[in-house]
Amino acid sequence: MTVGTHVRRVRAHVTGAASTAVRPVLEASRRPARVLAAFPAGIYLEVRTELEPAVIAVVTGPATRLPNSMLLAGALPRVTMGDEAFVGDGSVDVGGLSLRARRWWDPSPRLGEVDPATLPPPSALAGRGTPGLDGNDAVELLAASCASGWLLGAVTAAERLVGLGPGLTPSGDDVLAGLLVTLRHLGAATGTARAVDLAGWLGATVTFDARTRTTPISATLLHCAARGEACPEVLAVLRGLTGRQPLGPALRRLCGLGHTSGADLAQGIAIGLETVRALGGRG
Repeated sequence: MTVGTHVRRVRAHVTGAASTAVRPVLEASRRPARVLAAFPAGIYLEVRTELEPAVIAVVTGPATRLPNSMLLAGALPRVTMGDEAFVGDGSVDVGGLSLRARRWWDPSPRLGEVDPATLPPPSALAGRGTPGLDGNDAVELLAASCASGWLLGAVTAAERLVGLGPGLTPSGDDVLAGLLVTLRHLGAATGTARAVDLAGWLGATVTFDARTRTTPISATLLHCAARGEACPEVLAVLRGLTGRQPLGPALRRLCGLGHTSGADLAQGIAIGLETVRALGGRG
């Protein structure tokens, strides 16, 4: 007679570092998730939750440390798209791995006070790759509307850009993400309240129905950007613009991201920079 046996799967328990952006999802009740995408240096998990970020990136080594990331010191588990996972009660369980955060980093650090007169022109960000939507009329409308303080035009352009372009993070979303983070951080650092207010309006616009208009990963990153959260490469460029570190190397690292993602983010930063410069002297 054959006797059936039940094999219990044993998970390896490891620790890592995580963005404070993912803390609400990690510390919520345990929920199912699925592997949305898997690469050698990163796994994207979509959590079945109404909280944001709804997508968590588990990354290692050379991967970009996105604002919705958990960083693992060792190797990633072998998983494929569609595999089940669980997130919550303080851990991420995927494949044979159970990951808990022991250290945290802030993806939205403040720049401190900055004299707006010391900010360089947007041309300081030029010549580092071609954005995916170079010459697009919606991008041009966004830039002109933001710099002039025309809210209706800015909102109209932003709505047209959500989800525009191919890939996991469409170019339109990357431009918007770079813009939102720049308006919020440079606006606050220079005391340009109108730029910060504009970031609030645009953030509410692009996140309202992002889950239905773009990829899950990109929707999550738009929510992060609306709160001023970004990857270290973007934040380094903002520090470079304020004279806190060399701008050239930071810009090269940013523009090396993805096929056009880095150049798209830089385009959004340039629009935000010009907007802060233009609005800074107005009441």
